[in-house]
Amino acid sequence: MSEPLDPGPFFHGTIAALRVGELLTPGRPSNYRPEIVMNHIYFTALVDGAGLAAELAAELADVEARPRVYAVEPTGAFENDPNVTDKKFRGNPTRSYRSRSALRIVGEITEWTRLTPEQLQTWRERLSTLLSGDAGEIIN
Repeated sequence: MSEPLDPGPFFHGTIAALRVGELLTPGRPSNYRPEIVMNHIYFTALVDGAGLAAELAAELADVEARPRVYAVEPTGAFENDPNVTDKKFRGNPTRSYRSRSALRIVGEITEWTRLTPEQLQTWRERLSTLLSGDAGEIIN
């Protein structure tokens, strides 16, 4: 048996209002490229990384949305997220993962490092550039 990639705990950032016990599953449109249906569900072992994902999801939503971070439990095998691992960062310093299996919600996290208005503006600019060209390729 192989060693687990990471012992966790794990977190997922989103704008969805979820309850403990609910499952997050693959097969939804990407927050970053809504024309792409994702084959995986993404998560991280860093609460602030999930917070960033939640804030970006809220920023990209068509409606006003509240960023939310959930503690999650993988229900199956998972792998390093190839969209950041070794593509953008050597190894997996972001402790980012993906799975074709569901994630079970085990609780909501209300404390994470929020983006400052300046950081949010920088991310708006990055996302605008990313979404306007092919630079935002997603390894699905």
